[in-house]
Amino acid sequence: MNASPFHPDRYRPLFPFLKNGTIFLDHAAIGPVPEPARKAIALYLQRRSESDINVFQSFLKVHAQTKKRLGELINAPADRIAFCDNTSHGLNILAAGFPWKTGDRVLLTDVEFPANVYPFLNQKRHGVEIDFVKCRDNRIVLEDIERGLTPNTRILSISFVQFLNGFRSDLAAIGALCKDKNVLLSVDAIQGAGAVSIDVKVMNIAFLACGGQKWLLNTEGTAFVYVSEETQERIRQAYLGWLSIDDFFSDFFRYRLDLDPTARRYEGGTLNVAGIIGLNESLAVLLEAGIPQIARHLAELTGLCIERIQREQVELLTSAVPEERAGIVTFRPRNAQVLFEKLKARNIIVSLREGCIRFSPHFYNTREEIATALDVAFS
Repeated sequence: MNASPFHPDRYRPLFPFLKNGTIFLDHAAIGPVPEPARKAIALYLQRRSESDINVFQSFLKVHAQTKKRLGELINAPADRIAFCDNTSHGLNILAAGFPWKTGDRVLLTDVEFPANVYPFLNQKRHGVEIDFVKCRDNRIVLEDIERGLTPNTRILSISFVQFLNGFRSDLAAIGALCKDKNVLLSVDAIQGAGAVSIDVKVMNIAFLACGGQKWLLNTEGTAFVYVSEETQERIRQAYLGWLSIDDFFSDFFRYRLDLDPTARRYEGGTLNVAGIIGLNESLAVLLEAGIPQIARHLAELTGLCIERIQREQVELLTSAVPEERAGIVTFRPRNAQVLFEKLKARNIIVSLREGCIRFSPHFYNTREEIATALDVAFS
């Protein structure tokens, strides 16, 4: 049975900037904040400014609800999720806390965004070696990953979706490989979460980090990590805060190292309350729309882009295979800077990256917007 068509018009009123005629196709860089999130943040700031200054108790409910929604997003228990500042912060929890020994190795790909590289490069000071799988024809091939693993490889860290070429890795296959080889699978999910489905159980993901400012449509400075119980047992926590402790409000002067048994131990201190409040509402919108439905819609929109780019005989970096992409389509025109400025002059917002143009629509974008952007790009 064919799935019912997705109707983005239902969600477009949640994004007031559309009234300006802007065609926003840059979610791989940053996403707009939908109205429910903006209103929730504004109400929080109003209360902090005008009335109930101390809103900590009411925030605890939002804290729990947001983790529950994140758990629904990636099929994880809420207590396996912790908030942090950004993807880099999240990945450093793993990289800095893993019990490294001299000669241990980490496997990365050579097309990773730097956030998924530097936390591990920094461990070279502990005698850790870094290996890179070479991207082949803009694809990351499972057999190449398998060849890159050594008996000393402890962690494979990979982006679910690569930021430049938009390649979506088969995490289920990679996770099965890592499980067989006793390698911990770490995932940078920032370009996938909110666009396509993630299942940390099916994919055997041990650790996941994700910022909320792109496909999750939230403000900067709010991110989360997923840490499996087995992985948490292996991490030697590199830094602690007072909120890392179990029952932290019971006795301020009983200094002790009894860490919270859940992933909350990684939250340490005061969180970005406004950001989490906004994330909670943005997640509600995305989950209502349905991630599988969003993924199908994005497959259609990116397919339209790819068909036109191929017809124009322009170099395409993104895979034409739907299962190997999410919401990103990247191509290399003759003069990317000129084309970027041309699109911007027509109020069509895309990214200019490494001499390429990157389109990254989301669930509220329409076929008509894609057609308009492509006509401008290739006219």
